[in-house]
Amino acid sequence: MARKQPDPALRATLDEVKAVYAELEKRPLDRDCQMRTQCCHFRLTGKTPFLTLGEAVYAAQGVRASGRKVIKSHPEGACPLLGKDGRCTIYMHRPFGCRTHFCQPAGGMYPRKHIADLIHRLEALDEKLGGDGSRELEPAVADALEAR
Repeated sequence: MARKQPDPALRATLDEVKAVYAELEKRPLDRDCQMRTQCCHFRLTGKTPFLTLGEAVYAAQGVRASGRKVIKSHPEGACPLLGKDGRCTIYMHRPFGCRTHFCQPAGGMYPRKHIADLIHRLEALDEKLGGDGSRELEPAVADALEAR
């Protein structure tokens, strides 16, 4: 039986998000993350990443790759993508906001001027996909999981 080919529109979406993330990696700033996960505790920080539709689709791919079909709210108000070991279960698929984190111990937020063009690319992709702007991580990823 022939293997099902991925939807070309989906492939293009994933490729564009990966290209934005790859470009970000070429712009290293002095950071010391060490996967501390302090910024992943949204209730404590009062900050939650917002995702464009393309980012949510890409994150949903990571959720599926981790063997899950749905995400559940974290009982302590942390990111629903944290595993039982306290680590991100979709680290390679983590959203832009997580990549440009606001964690002060790790170096703080990237200056907007350093990444504005990448944000614009994600927003343009969102518009192309018919998205309605950035949304909070949990509902954005949950909806992307349901869509496929």
